[in-house]
Amino acid sequence: MSEPLFRGVLPALVTPFRNGQVDEDAFVALVERQIDGGVHGLVPVGTTGETATLSHEEHRRVVELCVKTARGRVPVVAGAGSNSTAEAIELVRHAKAVGAEAALVVTPYYNRPSQEGLYAHYKAINDAVQLPILVYNVPGRTSVDISNEILVRLSKLPNIVGVKDATSDLVRASFQRLHCGEDWVMLSGDDPVALGYMAHGGHGCISVTANVAPEQCSAFYEAVMAGDWPAALQWQDRLVRLHKALFADASPAPTKFALAHLGLCSDETRLPITPCSEPARDEVLAAMRDAGLI
Repeated sequence: MSEPLFRGVLPALVTPFRNGQVDEDAFVALVERQIDGGVHGLVPVGTTGETATLSHEEHRRVVELCVKTARGRVPVVAGAGSNSTAEAIELVRHAKAVGAEAALVVTPYYNRPSQEGLYAHYKAINDAVQLPILVYNVPGRTSVDISNEILVRLSKLPNIVGVKDATSDLVRASFQRLHCGEDWVMLSGDDPVALGYMAHGGHGCISVTANVAPEQCSAFYEAVMAGDWPAALQWQDRLVRLHKALFADASPAPTKFALAHLGLCSDETRLPITPCSEPARDEVLAAMRDAGLI
């Protein structure tokens, strides 16, 4: 069996702001911290990167900055999703042009396409750009759930290489492993269930928690990939409260608060996301203590 194209932990990077603008210096420092912490890849301008509130120029700039900073040390999987197939194609083309190793393309949201529409959307991207594509399935945000049957069909296309699964339905991983082929990349999009997801055959996680705890998350995934399940369970117990606390308020506000507490960036978010509440801050700080971060 060949090694998966992507594996381990890939942080869904926050986009730091200062006075309403992207804080490029803080972003570069955060990327360097992630690489120093041992992560296995980087995912800029995803949900945690507040891509929904970035201008197209800002979106492209953050991807470029991530690729430039990474310098090939770890792969960059650039967020590139849209309601519009044509716009998604343009974002994937940009990701390829600046040197990203792949693109993460969320299922179209709001317009709620049919399953056949979802297939046509991803096939059009596959046909337009020669770059590996990960399908991002997060029905809790998009109100669209791409079926395993459609993923099996997509897995036959040359540029659709895997999935970020944020459904928390672990059985889906087993069916995909059986029917999508041994090269199909399976990444969890939900930190708390990633241990179980990998036990079902998953290869890793696109992680929110790694923003705050890159070394600890990297150690967890190294243990899982080595088959050291007792060590992985110990890391799970140490991190699970943080996994949950980072969603104690609208994401990524708790994550940015945690990073600000560590002195790494401002906790500034963009409306309609507001800074996290005092109860959420208390929960985040307690979880950070559990994880040994403070």
